[in-house]
Amino acid sequence: MTYNLVGQRLGRKGQETRERVISAMLTLLDDPEGPPVTLTAVAKEASVGMTTLYLYFPAMGDLLLAVLRCVMDTAGDAFMKLVRDYWRDETLTEDCLAFHRAHYLFWNRHARLLRMRNSFADDCDLAVLSYRSQATRPLLDALTRQMGCDLADGDTLCAHLATVVLTGLERVATVVTTPHFHITSPAHGTSAEEVYIDNLITAQSRLTEIAIRDQRRNSR
Repeated sequence: MTYNLVGQRLGRKGQETRERVISAMLTLLDDPEGPPVTLTAVAKEASVGMTTLYLYFPAMGDLLLAVLRCVMDTAGDAFMKLVRDYWRDETLTEDCLAFHRAHYLFWNRHARLLRMRNSFADDCDLAVLSYRSQATRPLLDALTRQMGCDLADGDTLCAHLATVVLTGLERVATVVTTPHFHITSPAHGTSAEEVYIDNLITAQSRLTEIAIRDQRRNSR
């Protein structure tokens, strides 16, 4: 059940307005070279007044969380499905790389949202920090299982390795999707940068593979 700021249960019209606001923000985020995404810009895109927008989302953090939930609902088909099934030793290299590339493509598609999420988290927005931890838990658990470890074991080297792997995975996605990446990249030109990015993804995938193989040996 969804309610607005004053505690009223949303009817069909209210739900439609809320969804229009979320859709408007997604539209603005889809433009990689667009202006800063603000509540004013979202209200204009959604054709609603600021008073109406505040009734549903009193702050940008509230709207950001709603958009994150909407986008992360698509992560299952985008990359999570590739890590849920156990990767056989014989195909570990290929499976690992396919997952890393899919993860990059997902966040490259949602690069501005990724940067907004990280910015709010860096500013210690507790709601966004909590959501990021919650949203990444299924992936962290999946990586732990890939290492052949039991999730019930809790605080283990395996769990720590999975955390480090996930941190590196997200960091690579963050770095290579920044709009200023071409300035810091040693490669020049679109094709060269694409190759360089794929090399970075391959390197991260290799580190993940090494961690998985090492932990599988230790758990046998």
